Amino acid sequence: MPKSSSHGSPSSATQNTKTSSSWPLNILFFTILVPVAAAILLYQLDSFDPAPYPLHELSHRVTSASKRNAQMLKGSEFLGVGALEGPEDVAYDSKSGVIYTGCADGWIKRVKLNESAADSVVENWVNTGGRPFGLAHEHGGKLLVADGEKGLLRIDENGAVELLTDESEGVKFKLTDCVDVAKDGMIYFTDASYKHRAENTYWDYLEGRPHGRLLSYNPFTKETKVLVHDLYFANGVAISPDQNYLIFCETLMVRCRKYYLQGEKKGSIENFIDNLPGSPDNIRYDGEGHYWIALAMGTSSITKLTFRYPFVRKVLAIMEKYKLSSPYKEKNSGVIAVNLDGEPTAHYSDPALSLITSGIKIGNYLYCGSVLYPYIIRLDIEEHPAHITT
Repeated sequence: MPKSSSHGSPSSATQNTKTSSSWPLNILFFTILVPVAAAILLYQLDSFDPAPYPLHELSHRVTSASKRNAQMLKGSEFLGVGALEGPEDVAYDSKSGVIYTGCADGWIKRVKLNESAADSVVENWVNTGGRPFGLAHEHGGKLLVADGEKGLLRIDENGAVELLTDESEGVKFKLTDCVDVAKDGMIYFTDASYKHRAENTYWDYLEGRPHGRLLSYNPFTKETKVLVHDLYFANGVAISPDQNYLIFCETLMVRCRKYYLQGEKKGSIENFIDNLPGSPDNIRYDGEGHYWIALAMGTSSITKLTFRYPFVRKVLAIMEKYKLSSPYKEKNSGVIAVNLDGEPTAHYSDPALSLITSGIKIGNYLYCGSVLYPYIIRLDIEEHPAHITT
């Protein structure tokens, strides 16, 4: 009987070699090529069709302030910790020393300011039953509320809520966002989007289409009028100290624009400041020659790509639909101060901050609201100033 060999025959060795060499190809096919092919097919079949943004309307240089504090959380204090759920806007009543803010639970809360942040007292005042965003005090003491779900509201000193308007030109407001009032009593406000509600604002950005409006409400005639159509997420509103114009923020176009209320230019629009280093939200005038514009997130390579290329936004939309992790992150949020000529003078931000939606200077402090945090941020800008950048 012949001895059995410990080595396989040449034919079996060749077969084993072929089998083993095919494994990398199989792995490549199933781990890379198949997912890529599936993604391409999904992209082609998906009906989402984002539009290009009008980039030609913007200047080519990103606006930057001469002074910067890029770590504003160092030295910041937190007011109303745990008692304020997403305090989106901050409206200050100088007579009472109280900040009014609208929260995600529907409550408009009053925060009594003290030297010590820990001693600031939070009071539940009125619940609108909706989502209060922008706030402004009328000259008679009543509070105007841009409620994202209800419309434009007025609340008197006793807490009685009155609906002023919730539609214009037969189109309901989907996201009443910000409000200010002129000395003559005229009310100016924004409907950020007539298509998407607050929980779906991301889709406004991805679509790249102008669904926002700037409006006025005449409290004497009860007339609601659209002043400007086709805005890319109309947001903050602030009337100039001379009452000749107002500034409104157009979040998705990273700019603020000037709308003339009086004079030869009445009804016309021009840029106030554009190519901001972030997405503008609320804007407030401090009575000292500066507007304070909240930047909900800073610009980044990802935001620049998505802003410029619709196909990138379509990819992000597909990822959103299928609950996939998105590279789109809201970081480097903060507030930028701009003088009456539209020139930025100081920028406060922090890499760890997200979705700062309002900011106002009161005395030596900068107060910031947010839809994310359960408190108001306060920074002493005398002790922690912005410094000249090199």
